Amino acid sequence: MTDRLRPHTGTPRLHATTTAHPNPEDDTMTANHRTTAPRATDAAAIRALLERGAAAWADGDGTAYGACFTEDATDVTYVGTVYHGGEEIGRAHQALFDSFLKGTRLILDITDLRFYGTDTAVVVTRGDVRKGGTPEQDGKQGKVGKLATYTVVREADGRWRIAAVQKTQRKPLMEAVSFRFQPATRPAAN
Repeated sequence: MTDRLRPHTGTPRLHATTTAHPNPEDDTMTANHRTTAPRATDAAAIRALLERGAAAWADGDGTAYGACFTEDATDVTYVGTVYHGGEEIGRAHQALFDSFLKGTRLILDITDLRFYGTDTAVVVTRGDVRKGGTPEQDGKQGKVGKLATYTVVREADGRWRIAAVQKTQRKPLMEAVSFRFQPATRPAAN
């Protein structure tokens, strides 16, 4: 099960089922279980952060998108471009929203959320960028071709922001070949 960040059509929605976590001392939220309070509040705040980013993307608002990042954040795109700082990330994305990414929306499925201490978490998502419509309308809701790993931090003002994100385009054929010829490379989660 994953948490899907729906495309922005007014208020972004997150569909999830919450189940009791087997060990309340464990700071992990995965597809198999969820954290309980007080981590549940932090997990909700982190999901809201990613929803704000997806909403800013759908609105074509680079400034709002950049505001989701720390002042010294790093954004490594799936094509290998590296942006530094929320301001640069927002400026660059505004140029993209005004051209190549005009009218697109960001789809994210949270597949893993792990806390490291009280103010740092790592979030792994599967997702994609789609042009217009909704996943149900374009018939591709099950096909997401990108992975992203976010490092998020709680800053001095108490708000969670993205300190780093690294995006990777998934290559299912190459992955299948690797697993076929070297089964030991298959992760336990597959």
